Amino acid sequence: MSKSLVKDMTTGNPAKLILKFAIPMLIGNIFQQFYNMVDSIVVGKFVGHDALAAVGATGPLNFFIFALSFGLSAGISIVISQFYGAKDYENVKKSFATATYIIVGSAMITGVLGFIGSRWLLRLLNTPESIIDQSDLYMKIIFAGILGVTCYNGMSSVLRALGDSVTPLIFLAVASLLNVVLDLVFVVSFGWGVPGVAIATIISQILAAIGCILYAFKKVKLLHMPLKEFRPDKFIFSKCIKLGLPVAIQNALISISTMALQGVINSFGEIVIASATAASRIEQLILQPGMSVGVAVASFTGQNIGANQIERAKKGFYAASKIILIFSLIMLPVIYFGGKSIMMLFTSADDTQVVEIGVEAIRVTCFFYSFVGMIFVSRSFLSGAGDVKIPMVMGFTEVVTRVVISQILSIPFRYHGIWWATALTWFFTCFVGIFRFYSGKWKDKSIIRG
Repeated sequence: MSKSLVKDMTTGNPAKLILKFAIPMLIGNIFQQFYNMVDSIVVGKFVGHDALAAVGATGPLNFFIFALSFGLSAGISIVISQFYGAKDYENVKKSFATATYIIVGSAMITGVLGFIGSRWLLRLLNTPESIIDQSDLYMKIIFAGILGVTCYNGMSSVLRALGDSVTPLIFLAVASLLNVVLDLVFVVSFGWGVPGVAIATIISQILAAIGCILYAFKKVKLLHMPLKEFRPDKFIFSKCIKLGLPVAIQNALISISTMALQGVINSFGEIVIASATAASRIEQLILQPGMSVGVAVASFTGQNIGANQIERAKKGFYAASKIILIFSLIMLPVIYFGGKSIMMLFTSADDTQVVEIGVEAIRVTCFFYSFVGMIFVSRSFLSGAGDVKIPMVMGFTEVVTRVVISQILSIPFRYHGIWWATALTWFFTCFVGIFRFYSGKWKDKSIIRG
Protein backbone atom coordinates (compact mmCIF):
# COMPACT_ATOMS: atom_id res chain seq x y z
CA MET A 1 0.00 0.00 0.00
CA SER A 2 1.59 3.31 -1.06
CA LYS A 3 2.26 5.63 1.85
CA SER A 4 1.80 8.63 -0.43
CA LEU A 5 -1.84 7.69 -1.02
CA VAL A 6 -3.29 6.58 2.31
CA LYS A 7 -2.75 7.86 5.84
CA ASP A 8 -3.35 6.31 9.25
CA MET A 9 -4.78 9.17 11.34
CA THR A 10 -4.88 7.27 14.63
CA THR A 11 -1.36 8.45 15.57
CA GLY A 12 0.36 11.82 15.42
CA ASN A 13 -0.59 15.42 16.24
CA PRO A 14 -4.34 15.92 15.57
CA ALA A 15 -4.05 19.57 14.43
CA LYS A 16 -1.20 18.80 12.03
CA LEU A 17 -2.98 15.76 10.62
CA ILE A 18 -6.21 17.68 10.09
CA LEU A 19 -4.39 20.57 8.41
CA LYS A 20 -2.26 18.24 6.28
CA PHE A 21 -5.43 16.49 5.11
CA ALA A 22 -7.53 19.65 4.78
CA ILE A 23 -5.11 21.76 2.71
CA PRO A 24 -5.17 19.51 -0.40
CA MET A 25 -8.90 19.13 0.18
CA LEU A 26 -9.24 22.92 0.33
CA ILE A 27 -7.34 23.37 -2.90
CA GLY A 28 -9.55 20.70 -4.48
CA ASN A 29 -12.72 22.37 -3.20
CA ILE A 30 -11.57 25.71 -4.56
CA PHE A 31 -11.04 24.09 -7.95
CA GLN A 32 -14.49 22.51 -7.59
CA GLN A 33 -15.96 25.96 -7.04
CA PHE A 34 -14.29 27.11 -10.25
CA TYR A 35 -16.85 25.00 -12.08
CA ASN A 36 -19.61 27.23 -10.75
CA MET A 37 -17.65 30.47 -10.56
CA VAL A 38 -16.26 30.28 -14.09
CA ASP A 39 -19.69 29.37 -15.43
CA SER A 40 -21.13 32.44 -13.66
CA ILE A 41 -18.30 34.79 -14.64
CA VAL A 42 -18.32 33.75 -18.29
CA VAL A 43 -22.09 34.00 -18.79
CA GLY A 44 -22.30 37.18 -16.69
CA LYS A 45 -19.51 38.89 -18.63
CA PHE A 46 -20.15 37.62 -22.14
CA VAL A 47 -23.89 36.84 -22.27
CA GLY A 48 -25.60 39.07 -19.67
CA HIS A 49 -27.23 39.18 -16.25
CA ASP A 50 -30.22 37.16 -17.50
CA ALA A 51 -27.89 34.25 -18.34
CA LEU A 52 -26.20 34.64 -14.94
CA ALA A 53 -29.61 34.49 -13.29
CA ALA A 54 -30.56 31.42 -15.37
CA VAL A 55 -27.50 29.49 -14.18
CA GLY A 56 -27.90 30.69 -10.58
CA ALA A 57 -31.56 29.69 -10.38
CA THR A 58 -30.60 26.02 -10.89
CA GLY A 59 -28.17 25.77 -7.96
CA PRO A 60 -30.53 24.72 -5.14
CA LEU A 61 -32.41 22.34 -7.43
CA ASN A 62 -29.22 20.63 -8.59
CA PHE A 63 -28.11 20.18 -4.99
CA PHE A 64 -31.51 18.74 -4.06
CA ILE A 65 -31.34 16.07 -6.78
CA PHE A 66 -27.69 15.31 -6.00
CA ALA A 67 -28.50 14.90 -2.27
CA LEU A 68 -29.06 11.14 -2.60
CA SER A 69 -25.71 10.31 -4.20
CA PHE A 70 -23.81 12.79 -1.99
CA GLY A 71 -25.39 11.31 1.14
CA LEU A 72 -24.67 7.72 0.15
CA SER A 73 -21.05 8.64 -0.63
CA ALA A 74 -20.79 10.08 2.88
CA GLY A 75 -22.19 6.88 4.38
CA ILE A 76 -19.66 4.85 2.43
CA SER A 77 -16.85 7.07 3.68
CA ILE A 78 -17.88 6.56 7.33
CA VAL A 79 -17.95 2.77 6.94
CA ILE A 80 -14.57 2.58 5.18
CA SER A 81 -12.82 5.00 7.56
CA GLN A 82 -13.93 3.06 10.65
CA PHE A 83 -12.92 -0.32 9.18
CA TYR A 84 -9.58 1.19 8.14
CA GLY A 85 -9.02 2.64 11.60
CA ALA A 86 -9.71 -0.81 13.06
CA LYS A 87 -7.17 -2.31 10.60
CA ASP A 88 -9.92 -4.55 9.17
CA TYR A 89 -8.64 -4.44 5.57
CA GLU A 90 -10.82 -7.31 4.33
CA ASN A 91 -13.96 -5.34 5.13
CA VAL A 92 -12.40 -2.23 3.58
CA LYS A 93 -12.24 -4.16 0.29
CA LYS A 94 -15.80 -5.41 0.65
CA SER A 95 -16.94 -1.86 1.42
CA PHE A 96 -15.27 -0.55 -1.72
CA ALA A 97 -16.93 -3.18 -3.92
CA THR A 98 -20.30 -2.50 -2.33
CA ALA A 99 -19.79 1.25 -2.73
CA THR A 100 -19.36 0.91 -6.49
CA TYR A 101 -22.82 -0.61 -6.90
CA ILE A 102 -24.38 2.01 -4.63
CA ILE A 103 -22.75 4.94 -6.43
CA VAL A 104 -23.69 3.80 -9.95
CA GLY A 105 -27.24 2.97 -8.85
CA SER A 106 -27.76 6.33 -7.16
CA ALA A 107 -26.38 8.12 -10.24
CA MET A 108 -28.96 6.46 -12.47
CA ILE A 109 -31.82 7.34 -10.11
CA THR A 110 -30.81 10.98 -9.59
CA GLY A 111 -30.02 11.48 -13.27
CA VAL A 112 -33.48 10.36 -14.40
CA LEU A 113 -35.26 12.34 -11.66
CA GLY A 114 -33.30 15.50 -12.40
CA PHE A 115 -33.76 15.28 -16.18
CA ILE A 116 -37.50 14.62 -16.04
CA GLY A 117 -38.41 16.93 -13.17
CA SER A 118 -36.24 19.98 -13.90
CA ARG A 119 -38.87 22.26 -15.45
CA TRP A 120 -41.55 21.37 -12.91
CA LEU A 121 -39.15 22.18 -10.05
CA LEU A 122 -38.13 25.46 -11.67
CA ARG A 123 -41.76 26.51 -11.89
CA LEU A 124 -42.25 25.49 -8.27
CA LEU A 125 -39.58 28.04 -7.34
CA ASN A 126 -41.27 30.86 -9.27
CA THR A 127 -38.43 31.05 -11.76
CA PRO A 128 -39.14 34.00 -14.09
CA GLU A 129 -40.44 33.05 -17.54
CA SER A 130 -37.68 35.14 -19.12
CA ILE A 131 -35.00 32.71 -17.91
CA ILE A 132 -36.82 29.41 -17.31
CA ASP A 133 -36.02 27.94 -20.74
CA GLN A 134 -32.30 28.56 -20.27
CA SER A 135 -32.37 27.22 -16.70
CA ASP A 136 -34.23 24.08 -17.76
CA LEU A 137 -31.80 23.34 -20.59
CA TYR A 138 -28.83 23.88 -18.25
CA MET A 139 -30.25 21.40 -15.73
CA LYS A 140 -31.06 18.76 -18.33
CA ILE A 141 -27.51 18.83 -19.71
CA ILE A 142 -26.01 18.60 -16.20
CA PHE A 143 -28.15 15.59 -15.29
CA ALA A 144 -27.46 13.88 -18.60
CA GLY A 145 -23.82 13.75 -17.47
CA ILE A 146 -24.47 12.99 -13.80
CA LEU A 147 -22.51 9.72 -13.78
CA GLY A 148 -19.26 11.66 -14.04
CA VAL A 149 -19.76 13.80 -10.95
CA THR A 150 -21.19 10.96 -8.82
CA CYS A 151 -18.36 8.57 -9.73
CA TYR A 152 -15.76 11.25 -9.00
CA ASN A 153 -17.34 12.13 -5.65
CA GLY A 154 -17.75 8.46 -4.76
CA MET A 155 -14.13 7.57 -5.56
CA SER A 156 -12.95 10.69 -3.73
CA SER A 157 -14.95 9.67 -0.64
CA VAL A 158 -13.29 6.25 -0.64
CA LEU A 159 -9.79 7.69 -0.93
CA ARG A 160 -10.42 10.35 1.72
CA ALA A 161 -11.71 7.71 4.11
CA LEU A 162 -8.28 6.09 3.71
CA GLY A 163 -6.57 9.39 4.52
CA ASP A 164 -5.76 10.37 0.91
CA SER A 165 -6.87 13.87 -0.03
CA VAL A 166 -4.19 14.40 -2.70
CA THR A 167 -5.24 12.08 -5.54
CA PRO A 168 -8.74 13.60 -5.92
CA LEU A 169 -7.12 17.06 -5.95
CA ILE A 170 -4.79 16.26 -8.83
CA PHE A 171 -7.51 15.16 -11.21
CA LEU A 172 -9.98 17.81 -10.10
CA ALA A 173 -7.37 20.53 -10.70
CA VAL A 174 -6.76 19.33 -14.25
CA ALA A 175 -10.50 19.09 -14.89
CA SER A 176 -11.12 22.57 -13.50
CA LEU A 177 -8.53 24.12 -15.79
CA LEU A 178 -10.06 22.24 -18.71
CA ASN A 179 -13.47 23.60 -17.68
CA VAL A 180 -12.15 27.17 -17.90
CA VAL A 181 -10.82 26.57 -21.40
CA LEU A 182 -13.99 24.84 -22.60
CA ASP A 183 -16.21 27.58 -21.10
CA LEU A 184 -14.35 30.23 -23.09
CA VAL A 185 -14.38 28.14 -26.27
CA PHE A 186 -18.04 27.13 -26.11
CA VAL A 187 -19.43 30.49 -24.93
CA VAL A 188 -17.10 33.14 -26.34
CA SER A 189 -15.92 31.43 -29.54
CA PHE A 190 -18.90 29.23 -30.40
CA GLY A 191 -21.61 31.46 -28.89
CA TRP A 192 -23.43 28.57 -27.19
CA GLY A 193 -24.39 30.64 -24.12
CA VAL A 194 -25.85 28.82 -21.10
CA PRO A 195 -25.79 25.34 -22.75
CA GLY A 196 -22.09 25.87 -23.48
CA VAL A 197 -21.11 26.19 -19.81
CA ALA A 198 -23.19 23.11 -18.93
CA ILE A 199 -21.50 21.01 -21.62
CA ALA A 200 -18.07 22.23 -20.50
CA THR A 201 -18.87 21.25 -16.93
CA ILE A 202 -19.96 17.67 -17.63
CA ILE A 203 -17.02 16.99 -19.96
CA SER A 204 -14.61 18.15 -17.26
CA GLN A 205 -16.33 16.15 -14.52
CA ILE A 206 -16.36 12.93 -16.55
CA LEU A 207 -12.63 13.23 -17.24
CA ALA A 208 -11.94 13.88 -13.53
CA ALA A 209 -13.88 10.72 -12.62
CA ILE A 210 -12.09 8.56 -15.18
CA GLY A 211 -8.65 9.79 -14.15
CA CYS A 212 -9.26 9.41 -10.43
CA ILE A 213 -10.68 5.88 -10.76
CA LEU A 214 -7.91 4.59 -13.04
CA TYR A 215 -5.15 6.02 -10.88
CA ALA A 216 -6.66 4.68 -7.65
CA PHE A 217 -7.08 1.17 -9.09
CA LYS A 218 -3.46 1.20 -10.18
CA LYS A 219 -1.81 2.68 -7.08
CA VAL A 220 -3.91 1.71 -4.04
CA LYS A 221 -3.20 -1.98 -3.48
CA LEU A 222 -5.80 -2.14 -0.73
CA LEU A 223 -8.50 -1.72 -3.38
CA HIS A 224 -7.21 -4.53 -5.60
CA MET A 225 -9.36 -7.67 -5.68
CA PRO A 226 -10.33 -10.41 -8.16
CA LEU A 227 -13.32 -9.57 -10.34
CA LYS A 228 -15.28 -12.51 -8.93
CA GLU A 229 -15.05 -10.93 -5.44
CA PHE A 230 -16.19 -7.55 -6.71
CA ARG A 231 -19.76 -7.91 -5.54
CA PRO A 232 -21.93 -6.18 -2.92
CA ASP A 233 -21.88 -7.43 0.66
CA LYS A 234 -25.34 -7.47 2.28
CA PHE A 235 -24.13 -6.50 5.75
CA ILE A 236 -21.98 -3.62 4.51
CA PHE A 237 -24.67 -2.54 2.06
CA SER A 238 -27.13 -2.18 4.93
CA LYS A 239 -24.55 -0.22 6.96
CA CYS A 240 -23.85 2.15 4.06
CA ILE A 241 -27.56 2.73 3.50
CA LYS A 242 -28.24 3.11 7.24
CA LEU A 243 -25.53 5.76 7.54
CA GLY A 244 -25.94 7.31 4.09
CA LEU A 245 -29.69 7.86 4.00
CA PRO A 246 -29.75 10.19 7.04
CA VAL A 247 -26.96 12.21 5.42
CA ALA A 248 -28.91 12.23 2.13
CA ILE A 249 -32.02 13.38 3.99
CA GLN A 250 -29.94 16.03 5.75
CA ASN A 251 -28.62 17.26 2.37
CA ALA A 252 -32.14 17.19 0.94
CA LEU A 253 -33.43 19.23 3.88
CA ILE A 254 -30.66 21.78 3.44
CA SER A 255 -31.40 22.02 -0.27
CA ILE A 256 -35.12 22.40 0.44
CA SER A 257 -34.30 25.36 2.67
CA THR A 258 -32.12 26.92 -0.04
CA MET A 259 -34.85 26.22 -2.61
CA ALA A 260 -37.36 28.00 -0.40
CA LEU A 261 -34.92 30.89 -0.11
CA GLN A 262 -34.39 30.84 -3.88
CA GLY A 263 -38.15 31.09 -4.33
CA VAL A 264 -38.17 34.26 -2.22
CA ILE A 265 -35.20 35.62 -4.19
CA ASN A 266 -36.89 34.82 -7.52
CA SER A 267 -39.92 36.88 -6.53
CA PHE A 268 -37.78 40.04 -6.65
CA GLY A 269 -36.74 39.64 -10.30
CA GLU A 270 -33.65 39.06 -12.40
CA ILE A 271 -31.44 41.77 -10.86
CA VAL A 272 -31.77 40.36 -7.35
CA ILE A 273 -31.39 36.79 -8.67
CA ALA A 274 -28.15 37.76 -10.43
CA SER A 275 -26.88 39.57 -7.29
CA ALA A 276 -27.72 36.62 -5.05
CA THR A 277 -26.07 34.24 -7.51
CA ALA A 278 -22.80 36.19 -7.50
CA ALA A 279 -22.91 36.60 -3.70
CA SER A 280 -23.51 32.87 -3.21
CA ARG A 281 -20.58 32.01 -5.50
CA ILE A 282 -18.32 34.22 -3.37
CA GLU A 283 -19.67 32.72 -0.15
CA GLN A 284 -19.19 29.19 -1.44
CA LEU A 285 -15.55 29.98 -2.12
CA ILE A 286 -15.05 31.53 1.32
CA LEU A 287 -16.74 28.56 3.02
CA GLN A 288 -14.40 26.03 1.40
CA PRO A 289 -11.88 26.02 4.30
CA GLY A 290 -14.71 25.12 6.69
CA MET A 291 -15.93 22.38 4.37
CA SER A 292 -12.38 21.06 3.91
CA VAL A 293 -11.66 20.99 7.63
CA GLY A 294 -15.02 19.28 8.09
CA VAL A 295 -14.10 16.48 5.67
CA ALA A 296 -10.75 16.09 7.44
CA VAL A 297 -12.56 15.88 10.79
CA ALA A 298 -14.91 13.20 9.44
CA SER A 299 -12.00 11.00 8.31
CA PHE A 300 -10.01 11.71 11.48
CA THR A 301 -12.99 10.95 13.70
CA GLY A 302 -14.01 7.84 11.76
CA GLN A 303 -10.55 6.28 11.97
CA ASN A 304 -10.12 7.10 15.67
CA ILE A 305 -13.59 5.90 16.62
CA GLY A 306 -12.81 2.70 14.71
CA ALA A 307 -9.60 2.39 16.77
CA ASN A 308 -11.64 3.13 19.95
CA GLN A 309 -9.66 6.31 20.71
CA ILE A 310 -12.48 8.52 21.99
CA GLU A 311 -10.33 11.18 23.67
CA ARG A 312 -8.15 11.53 20.59
CA ALA A 313 -11.27 12.07 18.46
CA LYS A 314 -12.30 14.90 20.82
CA LYS A 315 -8.87 16.53 20.46
CA GLY A 316 -9.44 16.59 16.72
CA PHE A 317 -12.72 18.46 17.23
CA TYR A 318 -11.05 21.13 19.39
CA ALA A 319 -8.15 21.54 16.96
CA ALA A 320 -10.52 21.99 14.02
CA SER A 321 -12.60 24.54 15.96
CA LYS A 322 -9.53 26.72 16.53
CA ILE A 323 -8.63 26.57 12.85
CA ILE A 324 -12.14 27.68 11.86
CA LEU A 325 -12.20 30.58 14.31
CA ILE A 326 -8.84 31.94 13.15
CA PHE A 327 -9.80 31.76 9.47
CA SER A 328 -13.18 33.41 10.06
CA LEU A 329 -11.57 36.37 11.85
CA ILE A 330 -9.10 36.80 8.99
CA MET A 331 -11.75 36.72 6.25
CA LEU A 332 -14.21 39.11 7.90
CA PRO A 333 -12.35 42.36 7.02
CA VAL A 334 -11.26 40.98 3.64
CA ILE A 335 -14.83 40.41 2.51
CA TYR A 336 -16.35 43.44 4.21
CA PHE A 337 -13.92 45.95 2.68
CA GLY A 338 -12.99 44.09 -0.52
CA GLY A 339 -16.40 42.72 -1.45
CA LYS A 340 -17.12 45.28 -4.16
CA SER A 341 -13.99 44.44 -6.13
CA ILE A 342 -14.80 40.73 -5.94
CA MET A 343 -18.43 41.26 -6.99
CA MET A 344 -17.34 43.17 -10.09
CA LEU A 345 -15.68 39.99 -11.40
CA PHE A 346 -19.13 38.56 -12.05
CA THR A 347 -20.72 41.43 -13.92
CA SER A 348 -20.26 43.76 -16.85
CA ALA A 349 -19.36 47.40 -16.24
CA ASP A 350 -22.94 48.70 -16.53
CA ASP A 351 -24.49 46.24 -14.01
CA THR A 352 -23.91 48.56 -11.05
CA GLN A 353 -27.18 47.62 -9.33
CA VAL A 354 -26.24 43.94 -9.32
CA VAL A 355 -22.92 44.82 -7.65
CA GLU A 356 -24.50 47.08 -5.00
CA ILE A 357 -27.07 44.49 -3.95
CA GLY A 358 -24.50 41.70 -3.91
CA VAL A 359 -22.07 43.70 -1.77
CA GLU A 360 -24.82 44.32 0.77
CA ALA A 361 -25.45 40.58 0.95
CA ILE A 362 -21.87 39.51 1.68
CA ARG A 363 -21.32 42.34 4.16
CA VAL A 364 -24.11 40.89 6.29
CA THR A 365 -23.09 37.23 6.14
CA CYS A 366 -19.35 37.76 6.61
CA PHE A 367 -19.93 38.38 10.34
CA PHE A 368 -21.31 34.83 10.67
CA TYR A 369 -18.53 32.80 9.00
CA SER A 370 -17.39 31.25 12.29
CA PHE A 371 -20.89 29.87 12.91
CA VAL A 372 -21.22 28.21 9.51
CA GLY A 373 -17.67 26.89 9.91
CA MET A 374 -18.66 25.20 13.15
CA ILE A 375 -21.66 23.66 11.40
CA PHE A 376 -19.21 21.84 9.11
CA VAL A 377 -16.95 20.79 11.99
CA SER A 378 -19.66 19.53 14.36
CA ARG A 379 -21.71 17.87 11.62
CA SER A 380 -18.67 16.08 10.19
CA PHE A 381 -17.47 15.01 13.63
CA LEU A 382 -20.83 13.46 14.48
CA SER A 383 -21.08 11.77 11.07
CA GLY A 384 -17.57 10.34 11.40
CA ALA A 385 -18.52 8.96 14.82
CA GLY A 386 -21.57 7.25 13.28
CA ASP A 387 -24.03 9.61 14.99
CA VAL A 388 -25.76 10.48 11.72
CA LYS A 389 -29.23 11.26 13.04
CA ILE A 390 -28.17 14.55 14.64
CA PRO A 391 -26.72 15.96 11.39
CA MET A 392 -30.17 15.17 9.95
CA VAL A 393 -31.71 17.18 12.80
CA MET A 394 -29.29 20.00 11.92
CA GLY A 395 -30.59 19.85 8.36
CA PHE A 396 -34.15 20.10 9.63
CA THR A 397 -33.13 23.10 11.75
CA GLU A 398 -31.76 24.78 8.63
CA VAL A 399 -35.04 24.24 6.81
CA VAL A 400 -37.20 25.66 9.57
CA THR A 401 -35.03 28.68 10.38
CA ARG A 402 -34.21 29.62 6.79
CA VAL A 403 -37.79 29.25 5.53
CA VAL A 404 -39.45 30.97 8.48
CA ILE A 405 -36.96 33.81 8.86
CA SER A 406 -36.74 34.55 5.12
CA GLN A 407 -40.53 34.65 4.80
CA ILE A 408 -40.89 36.93 7.83
CA LEU A 409 -38.05 39.34 7.07
CA SER A 410 -38.72 39.63 3.34
CA ILE A 411 -42.11 41.23 3.99
CA PRO A 412 -41.00 44.42 5.79
CA PHE A 413 -37.41 44.51 4.47
CA ARG A 414 -37.95 43.00 0.98
CA TYR A 415 -34.80 41.31 -0.41
CA HIS A 416 -32.64 42.89 2.33
CA GLY A 417 -34.14 40.41 4.80
CA ILE A 418 -32.88 37.45 2.73
CA TRP A 419 -29.26 38.08 3.70
CA TRP A 420 -30.15 38.14 7.40
CA ALA A 421 -32.15 34.92 7.00
CA THR A 422 -29.03 33.13 5.79
CA ALA A 423 -26.87 34.56 8.57
CA LEU A 424 -29.32 33.71 11.36
CA THR A 425 -29.82 30.21 9.96
CA TRP A 426 -26.10 29.58 10.36
CA PHE A 427 -26.23 30.94 13.91
CA PHE A 428 -29.04 28.69 15.15
CA THR A 429 -27.94 25.52 13.33
CA CYS A 430 -24.41 25.77 14.68
CA PHE A 431 -25.53 25.32 18.27
CA VAL A 432 -27.43 22.08 17.57
CA GLY A 433 -24.20 20.35 16.56
CA ILE A 434 -22.12 21.87 19.36
CA PHE A 435 -24.70 20.89 21.98
CA ARG A 436 -24.66 17.29 20.75
CA PHE A 437 -20.87 17.16 20.90
CA TYR A 438 -20.75 18.30 24.52
CA SER A 439 -23.54 15.88 25.47
CA GLY A 440 -21.18 12.99 24.71
CA LYS A 441 -24.01 10.81 23.36
CA TRP A 442 -22.07 10.18 20.14
CA LYS A 443 -19.52 7.97 21.92
CA ASP A 444 -21.46 4.70 21.51
CA LYS A 445 -22.48 5.13 17.85
CA SER A 446 -19.56 3.25 16.24
CA ILE A 447 -20.79 1.14 13.31
CA ILE A 448 -18.08 -1.46 13.98
CA ARG A 449 -19.03 -2.17 17.58
CA GLY A 450 -22.63 -0.99 17.32
